[in-house]
Amino acid sequence: MAEARVPSLRNRGKKNSQPRTPQPEIPQQKIEVRRSARRRRTVTAYRDGDTLVVLIPAKMSRKEEEHWVAEMQRKLQRTETRRASPARASDEALLLRCAELSARYLDNTVAPASVRWVRPMRTRWASCTPVDRTIRVSERLRDVPSWVLDYVLVHELAHLRVAGHDAQFWRLVRRYPRTERAIGYLEGLSAAAGWGLSDTED
Repeated sequence: MAEARVPSLRNRGKKNSQPRTPQPEIPQQKIEVRRSARRRRTVTAYRDGDTLVVLIPAKMSRKEEEHWVAEMQRKLQRTETRRASPARASDEALLLRCAELSARYLDNTVAPASVRWVRPMRTRWASCTPVDRTIRVSERLRDVPSWVLDYVLVHELAHLRVAGHDAQFWRLVRRYPRTERAIGYLEGLSAAAGWGLSDTED
């Protein structure tokens, strides 16, 4: 469970002199704000399933609440981004992860011949060639959260059973429970970096 904490509201106005890298747009998600009379200055947030729970002082204004909800969303997003998948280590690690995902979400019915990291592609995150059962994954995905990379791998594995993006294909892909969230993450990442990448071009 990812959790973020801001030590004190006194730090709110301070600026960071370090250059900022583009952050993904934050996908729409369920948000639950809980006010506590015991809290004076601290704000805490954590994920409960697909819901972001934000704990704030009871006396906080609505404007302050909006600010801290957005701030905690960004903070958790940065934390999750740092939790990259072990599969980024090598092509062999990618292939092993595909085997695990195939067994978990696709009834162990697909087995790629090879999965490898490749230089960033112009219009897609990854690609699959069903004829020779090969999958190629963009280097841009090495540092995304593990659950985002898992979605991309499930997406490509599903193409070993269904070539296009029809209803049958998406039924397979959506066996992976974080599909919608991962799509939103990738759309935000592409928009923030100006890459113009698509999730439906393979």
